[in-house]
Amino acid sequence: MCGPRDDGFEGEAADLEVGIWVRGADYLSGWRDAREAAAELGDALSLVGVEAAGVRLRAASGADGSGVVRLELSAAAAREVAMLARVTAARLGRAG
Repeated sequence: MCGPRDDGFEGEAADLEVGIWVRGADYLSGWRDAREAAAELGDALSLVGVEAAGVRLRAASGADGSGVVRLELSAAAAREVAMLARVTAARLGRAG
């Protein structure tokens, strides 16, 4: 499992072959930004009690070099995150 504090390289080799590399794009800066964002998201999910075992966060770079965070959840974690989002939306008056 690759969590928010891991180096983010598990399975990354396959991602390198997926996109087209653009000359001059700063992929490393985008990846670093995504890595920080993934750590922030992982910390926030932990704070609200989402079980870390059901969460996988991975930092990557988009085709333009921008940071991308890939989030993979177990079914149980997805239901928990959905419930937390609904509760938050209700508190903010955004429930539909």
